Amino acid sequence: MTDQHAMALPSLTSLIEHGPVALFLDFDGTLVELAAAPDAILVRDGLGDALTALSRRLGGRIALVSGRSIADLERYLGPLPIAMAGSHGAAIRAADGSPLGKPAQGVSDAVREALRRFARDEGVSLEEKAHGAALHFRNAPEREADAHAFASALANEHDLATKRGKCVVELVEHGIDKGRAVDTFLDQAPFQGAIPYFIGDDVTDEDGFAACQRHGGKGILVGERHHTKAAHTLAEVDAVHKWLELTF
Repeated sequence: MTDQHAMALPSLTSLIEHGPVALFLDFDGTLVELAAAPDAILVRDGLGDALTALSRRLGGRIALVSGRSIADLERYLGPLPIAMAGSHGAAIRAADGSPLGKPAQGVSDAVREALRRFARDEGVSLEEKAHGAALHFRNAPEREADAHAFASALANEHDLATKRGKCVVELVEHGIDKGRAVDTFLDQAPFQGAIPYFIGDDVTDEDGFAACQRHGGKGILVGERHHTKAAHTLAEVDAVHKWLELTF
């Protein structure tokens, strides 16, 4: 990492003391540890309540921005009065549940069927969402190149985009990314005028880091990666919880 990335990360309390702060938080690998499959994660007891308390502390200026669907986030956290962006920003809603921005259309039945066949034949798992679909190969790492190649070819054929992450590749509409979600939130109260920080661990979070930079804020990378737009790092999920000053 560059010297910029080696900068010490101020405490959340000190940032708040210098003005309004907005936080955008990835989920897998950031608030919960990565698991072999999307439905195998372990969520710490009280995480939803702790995030709700953090939102109150920040005047509602917190949003979860995840590759998971909003419904899936609520499956693990319960219904929370917190802004959320699911499927990499394809679905965005305010803390009161009202939708923000133009909703994405998702992928066609033909694309979903092609992905189902590939997952079945190649021994990888398929995660279907309202606004996209993802191939997970953490349990079959030898299929990584094949999964990326197949997804890229399918995306080109159907005018879609691919999102690459840790042991996953996803197909979504063009123009969908976490940076778009950050931009959408920052145009709305109560986020307007706040200094934004995005915390995430994966390549798809780089768009969120870049958006925060454009708005005068910074990205915080969880873990290590040589090429990143993040200005700061946190070592692991537990370090994220501590920096957020979550109370369980």
